[in-house]
Amino acid sequence: MANAAAASAPPSTTMTAQERRSSASLALIFALRMLGLFLVLPVFSLEAGKYPGGDDPMLIGLAMGIYGLTQGFLQIPFGMASDRFGRKRVMILGLLIFAAGSAVAAMAPTLTWLVAGRAVQGAGAISAAVTALLADQTRDVVRTKAMALVGASIGLMFALSLVLSPLLNSVLGLSGLFALTTLLALGGIAVIVWWVPAEPLEHVNQARGGLRDVLRLPALLRLNFGVFILHAVQLAMWVALPALLVQAGLAKDHHWWVYLPAVLGSFVVMGVTLFPLEKRGYLRAVFLVSVGLIAVVQFGLLWMASGTPSVISLALLLFVFFFGFNVLEASQPSMASRIAPTNARGAAMGVYNTLQSLGFFTGGVAGGWLVKHTGPQGLFLACALGMLAWLVVAWPMQAPSAHGAAPAPNAG
Repeated sequence: MANAAAASAPPSTTMTAQERRSSASLALIFALRMLGLFLVLPVFSLEAGKYPGGDDPMLIGLAMGIYGLTQGFLQIPFGMASDRFGRKRVMILGLLIFAAGSAVAAMAPTLTWLVAGRAVQGAGAISAAVTALLADQTRDVVRTKAMALVGASIGLMFALSLVLSPLLNSVLGLSGLFALTTLLALGGIAVIVWWVPAEPLEHVNQARGGLRDVLRLPALLRLNFGVFILHAVQLAMWVALPALLVQAGLAKDHHWWVYLPAVLGSFVVMGVTLFPLEKRGYLRAVFLVSVGLIAVVQFGLLWMASGTPSVISLALLLFVFFFGFNVLEASQPSMASRIAPTNARGAAMGVYNTLQSLGFFTGGVAGGWLVKHTGPQGLFLACALGMLAWLVVAWPMQAPSAHGAAPAPNAG
């Protein structure tokens, strides 16, 4: 009787020691890699203009955006390779490529060489392999928590970079920031070798799936469409948002006064809402509400751009944006990994991260075009309509059921 009761009891939502180790170590890999990227972005356009060839705005834009383009093309091959050859091998290879690209950018004598370095950086496309390994090593019932930890690490690195980037740039310059990025990538390799748990034997020995297994699932296609829209909107809105803060009276050097509290506060609110509601079976509702909230934020920014913006109003809108964004960043990859066939999880996360990278690239290019030809009002209206389109596409979704089986034993 006791065994029967235990079998019918709901699985524990408390992470095991191995799940905590896997989540923390993989989040650290993301953090080290993303900190290197984020440290460059706040000062890139100004510093790149000092290179030979830096008088060409299109070349500067290409140097910024080509990272997302090469990463987008290679996420699927890297994800499928992780299914075939193992997650950790692919992650180490990707970080070595990323470090090599950072080194090229650090030594770049001209803007053209800087473009080449950024392109090689993007070729180290490990996001699919990392998220697939995290899915391999965590149960469904704690997967969203694990993905949220990764999302939190990225968000915190973004906020930290806004504070550190101007300070480090004044000491190291842009080439020094890229050299630091190289060291951070090598630190990520050390984490993989010495801290990340070994891959489950079940994953190592199973038959491999492919793209066909992934592209025929409507639920995954909805999530892929959503991650494209989310990251296109995220990058596009930042083309016009800093100017609104300046217009509201906040100097560029003080923008982090708004960004940092908004990011940190959104993580706190997400933690006390998303996980309890998911446990009670309301993941779909929280997901759809978050998509709707980001649409509301875009309409709010449209209203601000049409009048006189205030710092407090913009701060509130950014808090709501980061809350919705963080919920979606945690729940989307969790759902994608649970929907995907286990033997094609790397391929599924490869497609997912490809659409994410292409969203970044599209958002930057489209955002600049919209601001130039329609002003910030046209940009925020397009972002709002994009989010509403996603809400329509996502509406039929059903949250995947959670299975409580413990991760397979390690290979070593």
